[in-house]
Amino acid sequence: MIGSAHRCVIGSGRSIHLGISTCPNDTFAFAGLLEGLVDPGGFQWTIDLLDISQLNAGLFAGDFDVAKTSFHAAMQLADVTQVLPVGSALGFGVGPLLLAARAGDEPTMSNQITLCPGAATTATFLFNAFYPNTTHLDHVLFSEIMPRLSSQSADFGVCIHEGRFTYAQSGLHLVSDLGEQWESETNSPLPLGGLVIRDHHDASTVRRVIDVVDASLALARDRNEIALPVMRRFAQEFDDTVLMQHVDLYVNEWTFDLGEVGRTALEALSEYAERNPPHVSDRTSRCRPCQRLRILSR
Repeated sequence: MIGSAHRCVIGSGRSIHLGISTCPNDTFAFAGLLEGLVDPGGFQWTIDLLDISQLNAGLFAGDFDVAKTSFHAAMQLADVTQVLPVGSALGFGVGPLLLAARAGDEPTMSNQITLCPGAATTATFLFNAFYPNTTHLDHVLFSEIMPRLSSQSADFGVCIHEGRFTYAQSGLHLVSDLGEQWESETNSPLPLGGLVIRDHHDASTVRRVIDVVDASLALARDRNEIALPVMRRFAQEFDDTVLMQHVDLYVNEWTFDLGEVGRTALEALSEYAERNPPHVSDRTSRCRPCQRLRILSR
């Protein structure tokens, strides 16, 4: 089982093991539940807050009932999980950034090193799709990517989360916005990650889980002052303005309900993965074949 430095237990009743990331959009969305301010729905929630690569690994290992996961991982696990209609991160202008340690460099050679936030992340999926068979990949915690680029111990890095707002301050250089590349090819918002549930749970459990997530999101939306302390507790960037920029970008109408546009975007991702199986450049990854996402209705 994946270890967690940040675990809390909320409520009483049937056990639900939930995994979410420490990034501000997740801690914003789940602040109400984490602080015990919404009805837990008759469940005892064991909540682990982890890096996205740890969440993906935990989901592959069968650790979680419900988890935030990269949609690339979700496609690999579509035979055993279903996507909830709430809690997703997708949109326009939200994509990972390919950054360079040195201005003018391009990822073209096998002796160059690109840092990625995990083999099963959507960020790595996009890098492999748009820069196939170019550099060597190293998978590290997302929080290590910008410091290692700043020290020039790697050539490139695929940056996610709030680093997109602060990379220039670290002296790093933009090579490509991978989200913009996705948008130009598909005319679709980019699906980054979403909440999935193991498909052995019955309809009543699924309904109550959705209700709890809905309530926690609504509380954070209506009362930002509750969410901000929780976000600060786990964020890599502690400036409140940056944290709320992150929320404004990644928490949008499709987070509250995928709706028709969100579902179409997930279908586009599934179709893209079918047409363009990723070229894996790091030889150590053992990705499962991608399958079509199964999306639950309300």
